[in-house]
Amino acid sequence: MSRIANILREGRHTFMGVELLVAPGALVPREETELLGYAAVDALAALTLPRVNGPRVSEPRVIDMCTGSGNLACGIATKVPSAQVWCSDLTTETVAVAVANVEKLGLSARVIVKQGDLFEALAGLENTIDLVVCNPPYISTGKLEKDGRELLSHEPREAFDGGPYGLSIQQRVAIDAARFLKPDGLLMFEFGLGQERQLNAVLTRAKAYTDVRFVNNVDGAPRVAIAKRKHE
Repeated sequence: MSRIANILREGRHTFMGVELLVAPGALVPREETELLGYAAVDALAALTLPRVNGPRVSEPRVIDMCTGSGNLACGIATKVPSAQVWCSDLTTETVAVAVANVEKLGLSARVIVKQGDLFEALAGLENTIDLVVCNPPYISTGKLEKDGRELLSHEPREAFDGGPYGLSIQQRVAIDAARFLKPDGLLMFEFGLGQERQLNAVLTRAKAYTDVRFVNNVDGAPRVAIAKRKHE
């Protein structure tokens, strides 16, 4: 039995030090995604400190897009008790797992789970968000069809299939997130090995961001992108 199958059989998994419920309808949180989670926590910590170049943010507002099991939303909210987090995903099964985790951890007052196609369920939050995090599907359809049999035997296709080049969701999120972020707000993505050039191009074409940088994993490979929302 594979590691993922074992985790699903147990029904629980730890992410960012938080024990979460897992189920076949949502992606099982991966250790590599903790890099994105802790980068987000560090960014929020910087916002909540007194700053020379802008006002301190006492209650940062976060969107976790493509939330899956709610692992990033719950991890961030646990580590940053002042944060208000909205999270969204497309499928009923995924949203049910995220809601269960929010309730299990007693975070319902600060983590709001919505269902919809990317940002469509988050109307009313435009221009108010300090940070958008996203762990989107980033495996190309062709590669998934060729090598993804094991992945798809336990977890939903929607969690992995990133379209022809593995960047379809990133392209949409980069454009739509700009409407929700405050000026100088941050957009953070997890991405696949070797995708940094393509993702940099996606962020550049969106024409809404500046100061694009990457965070490397322990092996020195870029795995998280961070971009700052431009001022109008």
